[in-house]
Amino acid sequence: MQIYLESLGCRLNAAEIEAMARLFAGAGHDVVEAPEGADIIVLNSCTVTAQAARKSRHRLHTLHHRYPQARLAVSGCWATEDVAQASRLPGVAWVIPNEDKARAVEIITGVVAEPAPWSPGRWGHTRAFLAVQDGCDHACTYCVTRLLRGPARSRPLADAVQAARDLAVQGAQEVVLTGVSLGAYGHEVGLEHGLATLVAAILRETDVPRLRLSSVEPWDVDESLIALWDNPRFCRQLHIPLQSGCDVVLQRMGRRYTVARFAALVDAVRAVSPAIAITTDVIVGFPGESEADFAASLDFVARMAFARLHVFPYSVRPGTPAIRLPEAVPQATRTERAARMRALGEQLATEYRLGFIGQTLPVLWEQRDAAGYWHGLTDNYLEVVVPAEEDLYNRIMSTHLISLEDDVLSGELMRIG
Repeated sequence: MQIYLESLGCRLNAAEIEAMARLFAGAGHDVVEAPEGADIIVLNSCTVTAQAARKSRHRLHTLHHRYPQARLAVSGCWATEDVAQASRLPGVAWVIPNEDKARAVEIITGVVAEPAPWSPGRWGHTRAFLAVQDGCDHACTYCVTRLLRGPARSRPLADAVQAARDLAVQGAQEVVLTGVSLGAYGHEVGLEHGLATLVAAILRETDVPRLRLSSVEPWDVDESLIALWDNPRFCRQLHIPLQSGCDVVLQRMGRRYTVARFAALVDAVRAVSPAIAITTDVIVGFPGESEADFAASLDFVARMAFARLHVFPYSVRPGTPAIRLPEAVPQATRTERAARMRALGEQLATEYRLGFIGQTLPVLWEQRDAAGYWHGLTDNYLEVVVPAEEDLYNRIMSTHLISLEDDVLSGELMRIG
């Protein structure tokens, strides 16, 4: 059968879809890059915000309307949150909640299969996503994901290192470690400095050219992890969710730090890796957030000089404690604050990118567009384009950065001789 797989939301969802693709291929099916002609379409859904839930539903409707020949399978957090509604959607043959996701291919095909080897680009990615952790034990008052993913649990250390080693042997130039609460890796089994221990082991025991982290909570970034950023193979990017730059709002959110502690963490990371891209998430319009609170958050974000900002207007999620908080912020105000925060984020991102013009950085080339330009990423997550006739796919090459246009850096390949 021809199988098309698609993922919405987080990098963990992407890692899970990649794992499904390898299992479908191992069972003898053809994993295709486009839904046209597919016999089965699998959507890994998201419900982190109300908008994400709507997008999941809308995407399923669209897939059924455009490709009525395909049977649909929906997995992930939205499918877990609302099994009944997902089951009623036209074309949906399977609803696979998170607790059954590891068995998704068996549920759909009736066959237990060994995964096919990873290969560059075969599953739609140059970078290889490696899920090493799932679930969360924290109690952020706005978060529904922890309710749908269950308690924190980690892939055994030796197994995770072997998986990274296999990916390197199979051609992965970059491995991205993912998890719901990645920084909690190993905590449930008493592994001290768990994430740092895992990163150090992969850097020491494998030949992965690049290792990148997805999102890590601020309270999980310790000195042992920070020290590892002096290794050039450890990508200079750290995504640490801020959520608010105001202590009063952070307390209502159930976040375990103050803005002063967050700023000290940023300073400590930059002391080891000055050019690191520190990226973050911010929620605006949380219940009780006054205009003064928002102004404080806006000012703090500006002072932190983030390289990239993901901004979310507060979204009511069923089952979370935040829905019981007083002083709801009107939707129009949330939208307006989100626009202001995004404008600041765009300004900060531009300033960060401009700081690298004139430098030469290694770029992992991912795809070539119709105009003949290759697109790739530096280790600190800058998008770069160069014109080139030769095949650069899945190669890391030194590139001189020349100019910035539309958030993308133009470069020139540095050729020896």
